[in-house]
Amino acid sequence: MLKVGLTGGIGAGKSEVSRLLVEHGAVLIDADRIAREVVAPGTPGLTAVVEAFGADVLTADGSLDRPRLGSIVFADPEKLAVLNSIVHPLVGARSRELEEAAAPDAVVVHDVPLLTENGLAPLYDLVIVVDADPETQLDRLVRLRGMTAEDARARMAAQATREQRRRIADIVIDNDVPLDALRKRVAEVWESLVRRAHEGSAE
Repeated sequence: MLKVGLTGGIGAGKSEVSRLLVEHGAVLIDADRIAREVVAPGTPGLTAVVEAFGADVLTADGSLDRPRLGSIVFADPEKLAVLNSIVHPLVGARSRELEEAAAPDAVVVHDVPLLTENGLAPLYDLVIVVDADPETQLDRLVRLRGMTAEDARARMAAQATREQRRRIADIVIDNDVPLDALRKRVAEVWESLVRRAHEGSAE
């Protein structure tokens, strides 16, 4: 098994790269998706969040009110640390379950937006960084996600710098290119990942 960490700045196109890798046969473990699953209605995770922050963080139907919770924790580092102490272990446990269910020669891609910021590179056999020029990121966030330029710049500034991400990369995928070129690059990367996974499973 080859454990790959996949990351990139907001608007760099990481989701498109993960989708292409899945098309080739990667087992995708999406940290953001799991983070939503572990606090779904009826889960111990949601119960713990409500105990920590109160029933005001629930919507009328009993699900987590993410914007409200976000407004509470992102303004207060201590409260954010409390939330992370609830969610991160649950995400880690679920990620390990999914990883253990994969085949011995699988390429398991962990899609982790804050991999660089949280110092998680040592957890993976190699790290892929999806890279794009900051102006490209800004354009995508404004044009495709409907953000204001000010909001987009603030979100980008809150993340690791382009240089910090590239420093931890074993493989960089340039996404300042047309989709056809991106597909070709991902196919090349996939071949190298499969080769390494098979070498590892044969040891």
